[in-house]
Amino acid sequence: MKIVLASASPRRAKILESSGVDFTVVKTDAKEVAYDDDPCRTVSENALAKGAAAKCSDVLSADTIVWYDNRIYGKPRSFDEAKEFLRTLSGKVHSVFTGVAFNGEVKVVESKVRFRRLTDAEIDEYVERVKPLDRAGAYDIDESGDLIIESYSGSYENIMGLPVEPLKEWGVVE
Repeated sequence: MKIVLASASPRRAKILESSGVDFTVVKTDAKEVAYDDDPCRTVSENALAKGAAAKCSDVLSADTIVWYDNRIYGKPRSFDEAKEFLRTLSGKVHSVFTGVAFNGEVKVVESKVRFRRLTDAEIDEYVERVKPLDRAGAYDIDESGDLIIESYSGSYENIMGLPVEPLKEWGVVE
């Protein structure tokens, strides 16, 4: 089965490629919503909107957020905001929620991440190295994540932005 990935995320493409999925990428400009008190609703609605905007069948779409202290941490708008996100999450446990939609059905996966206590110098180095403006929460577990992450529970791929569990349930991956 060839699917359409309604996302320009290189991390999502990497997960699909490593799983042997045949896909093409279609970037959509769906309007995103954010409900600080309801991360599951946020990622569900955004994933479904991205899939609908692709206007095709066999479409896979996703939305990932970091959620801590009843606040959504999406993609930072600047390097200063990225540093602020990392300072806030330093030494703490937060949740990563991804809503994954396939042909109008949506599933939400949650993982937990504990950051190491980070100094300002470590935060500056990380932001300079990773340039995390296109990453929820201003970090990437797969790119120098060992510099900031102490531990995690749940799906590694979810923290990257595309959990494989729902894909297995839908028969997209084996």
